[in-house]
Amino acid sequence: MTAPITEIRIENAAWASAQPRLSVLVPTFRDDPVALLKALDDPSAGAEIVVLDDGGGDDRLAERIARRVEKMRTPIRFVRLSSNEGRAKGRNRLASHARGGHFLFLDSDMLPDTPDFLSRWAAVAQSDTPVAFGGFTLDQTPQRPEHALHRAMALKSDCTPAPERAKEPEKHVFTSNLLVRRDVFQTIGFDEGFSGWGWEDVEWAMRVVRQHPILHIDNTATHLGLDTAPTMATKYEQSAANFARVVASHRDIVSAYPSYKVAKALKPFPLRGVWRPMLKSIALAEAAPVSLRAFAMRLYRASLYIEAV
Repeated sequence: MTAPITEIRIENAAWASAQPRLSVLVPTFRDDPVALLKALDDPSAGAEIVVLDDGGGDDRLAERIARRVEKMRTPIRFVRLSSNEGRAKGRNRLASHARGGHFLFLDSDMLPDTPDFLSRWAAVAQSDTPVAFGGFTLDQTPQRPEHALHRAMALKSDCTPAPERAKEPEKHVFTSNLLVRRDVFQTIGFDEGFSGWGWEDVEWAMRVVRQHPILHIDNTATHLGLDTAPTMATKYEQSAANFARVVASHRDIVSAYPSYKVAKALKPFPLRGVWRPMLKSIALAEAAPVSLRAFAMRLYRASLYIEAV
C-alpha cells in the first residue's frame, strides 16, 4: 500500500497576519528557487508567496529555501512534500494554500525581467481579470552550447509578444507566468489525470477559454532552465500520452495546431520504426546545424503523437 503524501510547512513572521490580494505560487522539483524569491521580495505589492517542494528529496536545497524564507519581508510559506505528486496535482495543492483573490503561478526556474514585475501583476489582479499570461523570454539565460537546440526552438515558438499570443490565446498559456482569479481556478483546476511532462497547462487553458477570456500581456520573466537535447527528447516521449488525452477531449481545438497536423501528415508513412529513431539521432547530433536539429526534433515530437491523431 502506498503511504499517503505528507507535508511540512515553514512560514516567516509576516505570514500569520497577512491579508494578501495576490498569491504567488511556486512549485519546485530539485530546482533552486532562491534567486526568484529574492526578486519577488516586495512587501508593497500586497502579495504572499507559497513555495512547494514537490517531493524533491534534497535536504540541502530544502534547508537553503527555509533560510531564505526566514529572511523574506513578504509573507511566505514553504511546503515540503514527502514524495512527488506531479505537475498537475502539485499546482492544485499549491492553490489550496493560497489566500489571495488571484493566483500567480511562477515556475522556480523563472526570473522577472523588470523590477516592477510583481507590482504590475498586482495591478492586473486589481482589475479583476479572470486569466492572464505574461509571457517569457530568454533575456537573462546564459548561452551554453548544450542548450543551443532548446534556445533556438523556444525563441521561435514560445518567446512571442502578447499580440501574437493573443491570436491563439489558449495555445500560448504556460504555468511559468500565469495569473488566475481564485473563483476561476476553484471551478477549473488542473486535470490530475495528466502524468509526467507536457500539455496539462494548455489543456487547462482549453477548458478555461470556453468560459472566460484569456488576456495576454507583456510582463515577462526569463526562463533560466533550458534543457539539453536528450532531456528534451525524453520529455517529448513522456508527453505522448498527455497529448492523446488532450486530443480525446479537445480535438476541435488541437486539430488546428501544427503538432497535430504534422502528426497526421506523417501517419501514412511506413517503416516508422526506422525513420523515427533517425529523426531523434539528427536532433541529438551536436555537430549538425541547429536549424536542422530543430526541424528534426519537431518532426520527432510529431512522430510520437501519430497514434493520437
